[in-house]
This record gives sequence, C-alpha cells and structure tokens, in this order.
Amino acid sequence: MADPRAAAIESFFRDSQKTMEAAANDRELQAQVLAISDRIAKTFRDGGKVMLAGNGGSAADAQHIAAEFVVRYTFDRDPLPAIALTTDTSALTAAGNDYGYERVFERQVRALGRPGDVLIGFTTSGKSPNVLAALKAAREMGVVTVGFTGTAGAAMKSVCDLMLIAPSAVTAQIQQIHITAGHAICGIVERDLFKEPSK
Repeated sequence: MADPRAAAIESFFRDSQKTMEAAANDRELQAQVLAISDRIAKTFRDGGKVMLAGNGGSAADAQHIAAEFVVRYTFDRDPLPAIALTTDTSALTAAGNDYGYERVFERQVRALGRPGDVLIGFTTSGKSPNVLAALKAAREMGVVTVGFTGTAGAAMKSVCDLMLIAPSAVTAQIQQIHITAGHAICGIVERDLFKEPSK
C-alpha cells in the first residue's frame, strides 16, 4: 500500500513547479532582477557594499546571498563586500534589549550604511517591522533600498527603490523564488564585474 504522504510531497513539488513557471514567464519580475543586478554592480564598482536582512528563513536567504558575494558564486574572482545583518549576535541582542526587536537591523544600517550602498530587505509578507524600519532608515541615509517580498507585500513600496515580488502568497514558495532570484542576481553581477574564465 502506497504511503499517503507521497501525495502531499508530490503536491508540494507540483505547486512549487507552478510558481517557478509563473516566475519564468513573468517579464516584470525578470526586469526587476536585471534592475537590481545593475544597481548592485554599480555599488560594487563605486566601492560600496550590500547589506541584507530578514527574519527566519529570510535571514537564511540574506546570509546565503551575502556569502555568494563574499566568497564566490560560479567562478573564482575577487571577493565582493556584502554583510548579512542577521549574523552578529552581540549587536542583535544589544539592539533588541536596548531598543526593541523592531530596531535590530535599523541600528546596524545606521552604523554601517553609507550613501550609494544597497540594503536588501527580505520579508515574505512585506510587513516585518524590523525590515521596514531598516529600509526606512536606509532611504533617509541615501542607501539604495531593495525589497524582496511576495504578492501581499505592497506595503513595502513606500520604502523601496526597487522591489522583487515573487508571484505567490505562500511563504515557502516565495522563499524559493527569492533564493533563485538571488542566485540569478549573483550570477549577473559576477559576470558583469569579472571576466569569466574560459572553460
């Protein structure tokens, strides 16, 4: 007798496939990926850095993409300056204790951000108060603000210069699009800034 959980697994993959297909056919989303890639490449060329922030699975996405820039993505090249604001436990806990959890990223942006830098804020709902506070502070400072969200994330538009909107309202599927788009951005930036070695 077949395990009934197999149907749930298949359904999950089918739903994910539909979301990926929707993204693959979404010309506006592809334009967003290109615009974000171009802005990040300009920031790196000008000597600036990229900061990334998010909560939970989105914190993991922020750290993942930061690591791709700092270390490498598809080929060996010079490291690129990217910082995930989710990794310094002393800064996070101090800011959370002294100012509240809503300001844990904002305090770091005010300390580290410079005009022309980029802040990428990941929030699948578009409503995470600490991500929105960081984006608002960044914008005030002349930092370029980029929001990664889903179809319900319209609230972010007021604090974002650029947005990547995954074609889904399901958290897991939004995050799958975010990491895939993040990889696409890393690849474009890497190829734009460095000569890929011939294979």
